[in-house]
Amino acid sequence: MSATLRKNFVFDATTVSHLEEIARMGGLSLTKAISEMIEQRYEEIAKQKRIEAAESLILSIQQGGHNPFLDQFTPDDNKVIQKVKAMME
Repeated sequence: MSATLRKNFVFDATTVSHLEEIARMGGLSLTKAISEMIEQRYEEIAKQKRIEAAESLILSIQQGGHNPFLDQFTPDDNKVIQKVKAMME
């Protein structure tokens, strides 16, 4: 899906020349260069959000105390997810 965003962005001359060089070196249009930079930055943001969610989940598990469900697995078991999936089938 493609959408058009019509806004006036004002960059200083240095930023414009850097953008033009980035686009030229990548063989891209200015629009494509900006789009790729935005998507790259957003991937970093999305990754950070996933990390924070995982850390929050781990913290809540740690604060929740003992989980009897996990008693059936040995502490060094690295295939817990596969075993749980097999139980669900």
